[in-house]
Amino acid sequence: MNVRLFRPDVGERELEAVRAAFDRAWLGLGPKVSEFEEKWSAFIGAPCSVATNSATAGLHLALAAWRFPKGAKVLVPGMTFAATALAPLYEGLEPVFVDCDYETLGMDLDDLERKIDKDCVAVMPVHMGGHPVPMDRLLDLCAPHGLKVVEDCAHTAGGEYLGRKLGTWGDMGVFSFEEKKCMTTGDGGMIALADPGFEEPLKAMRWMGIDKDTWKRNRLYTASGTDVRHWYYEIALLGYKYNMNDLAASIGLVQLERLPELNGSRHRALLAYLERLGGLRHARPLFPYITDGTCPYWIFGLRCDDRDGLMAHLKENGVSTGLHYSPLTEHPLFAPYAVPLPNAQRLYGEMITLPLFAGIREEEIDYVCDNVRQWDKAQ
Repeated sequence: MNVRLFRPDVGERELEAVRAAFDRAWLGLGPKVSEFEEKWSAFIGAPCSVATNSATAGLHLALAAWRFPKGAKVLVPGMTFAATALAPLYEGLEPVFVDCDYETLGMDLDDLERKIDKDCVAVMPVHMGGHPVPMDRLLDLCAPHGLKVVEDCAHTAGGEYLGRKLGTWGDMGVFSFEEKKCMTTGDGGMIALADPGFEEPLKAMRWMGIDKDTWKRNRLYTASGTDVRHWYYEIALLGYKYNMNDLAASIGLVQLERLPELNGSRHRALLAYLERLGGLRHARPLFPYITDGTCPYWIFGLRCDDRDGLMAHLKENGVSTGLHYSPLTEHPLFAPYAVPLPNAQRLYGEMITLPLFAGIREEEIDYVCDNVRQWDKAQ
């Protein structure tokens, strides 16, 4: 048997939504993007949202919105995907790497507190694998220093902490709809805003800085009246080509309706893994998994004494595995900002990601677990 690490769960409903976009003959930034933004805001409980072509673009726009002075510092996790730390670099800001909590993989809030200084302007916590950062404590640390908080929610969609949706605790929450995530648009992202005053500037910034996007201008092309300057627009902001399109939004609208089903499927698989992989001698679960259904985890993983040995055994038996993630300070790009990250370095040698996706079959879970237990027994 071969078991994939991740697999998007898309089908006929998503195809029908794409066909409808073809029939409308409007594939770019259009009405479906606006509809997706409105429905996402209602789902997440945010005043408004701005759709982008990726979460990376969303993180960049979130920082760009405040026009921080060049060289200011942004506190980011040392253990995460590169996009979180690239966002400050795009804006000429300095990433300050914070170690991870050894148990939860989220930001070590004690290390965060030590690294806050007068030059820091923002913090970007990541809910790693879907496990929530303690946002109440983080906000308490940030408030006295006036730090803006951008929640990187790439690993969660619908997760909660203390009864409140992740992505609504900070000033902005940025979500990913890349193909492997909790829900997908193929590629795509969404910025949930606490302050609706940022909506129009961010919508301009995602569309080359233009104050009227093509959909807005299209509705004026044949409007009654003698004004023939319906085509006119102005560029007052430095902008980017970061917009979502109607094809992606059409898929996203279906996926959003299906999100409880998708999250539920992964949750059932998570519970099966935890039950069947209990009592291992040489490995234990990667996270202190919360099993009440409030945290739709995107990653199931283990911490292992001989991670590479287990990975090789699973690979030989057709089970795909991964490593999420390496410390960012391991990469040459971030070497100028390197600081000691003892927890991240320790975890780097232990972590292994196992297959988890909506629709994973019982026999696939059984096969993965049988192979893990076989390896564990042989050690």
